[in-house]
Amino acid sequence: MPIVAADIMSSPVVTVTPKTTLGEIAKILSQKRISAVPVLDDSGKVVGIVSEADVLKPYRESIIARRTWWLDLIAEGEDLPKDFLEYLRQDHHVAADLMVPNVVVADHQMTIPELAELAMKHGVRRLPILKDGKLVGIISRADLVRVIAQTPALVG
Repeated sequence: MPIVAADIMSSPVVTVTPKTTLGEIAKILSQKRISAVPVLDDSGKVVGIVSEADVLKPYRESIIARRTWWLDLIAEGEDLPKDFLEYLRQDHHVAADLMVPNVVVADHQMTIPELAELAMKHGVRRLPILKDGKLVGIISRADLVRVIAQTPALVG
């Protein structure tokens, strides 16, 4: 019997909602030692995924420089209240702003070759696993490599 997604997936899956703040997402990723979290809507549907790279985007030097340029333009030489400036400098992103939408998902009964093909075809690092349309697990490329390494029959 072939190994399927349900055999190797991580479950339960740590998830966030579209309204989860960037700070909360960073804390979850750090505390749980994971590299991404699926974003679920109120009905439990996977609507996106937020990775470590997505969390870092607002903190890139080019983004900060652009934000500073806009602040300078808004102020036009005027001294703006410090609390207002501090508010503008803070990041107020939520998962809906950061997530990659249209997530590639896999079925819980897909085999290792099918999962590998799907991940490589779409260039994704992790696949949320669905059963009857509901999120039941997640598989990373590292999980697939680990199974291949541990299963001589897969290597040939």
